[in-house]
Amino acid sequence: MRILVAEDHPSLARTIANGLREEGYAVDLTMDGEEALHLGKVNPYDCIVLDLMLPKRDGWSVITQLRRSGKDTPIICLTARDGVDDRVKGLDLGADDYLVKPFAWEELSARVRSIMRRGHQQTSSTLSVADLEIDTAKKSARRAGKAVDLSAREYSLLEYLAHRQNQVVSRTEIWEHLWDEHDEVSSNVVDVYIGYLRNKIDKEFDPKLIHTRRGQGYMLSAEP
Repeated sequence: MRILVAEDHPSLARTIANGLREEGYAVDLTMDGEEALHLGKVNPYDCIVLDLMLPKRDGWSVITQLRRSGKDTPIICLTARDGVDDRVKGLDLGADDYLVKPFAWEELSARVRSIMRRGHQQTSSTLSVADLEIDTAKKSARRAGKAVDLSAREYSLLEYLAHRQNQVVSRTEIWEHLWDEHDEVSSNVVDVYIGYLRNKIDKEFDPKLIHTRRGQGYMLSAEP
């Protein structure tokens, strides 16, 4: 999953970005509102973590312009302002959640997971495909009751495919959601990671869950 973090306090921005990357998210980072608006319009983010007091363009304006342009990306607002009026303003403009600084990392992490579940119309923290179970809170997976050892990137790919189960997902879509704009990746990186996943969740099990649609992409499904 790919997240935009827009925060102008350098140390806090790095802390948030690094924490999200450690949890397996692809993260783009900006420290001004103009760039946040531009990135939010051109990239298919799964979530935007947005400070309201940004230079060049404030967070309220970013939210307004993104919504006017038709972008429905979930937005979590960050601010040192804890007044009710500020929270109401952000939510009325189209923000999905609101977190007052200072905040505990665990709370931000939980809110990101929650907002992504809502974005995918997922009511539970567990995703299931046949005998494959994915725990989006613990970032873990089990097949036929057996724990599957996944790297952060492998887990992110598996979760993304699970959110889109029974749908063909193109290589471009996968790349855009799992790698940020600064990642230096080869042209076949998606195929490489699909191969890693197949070895871990399909090689010793039936039915096979990862399917290739030639010229189109990949699909996670219990159906052949």
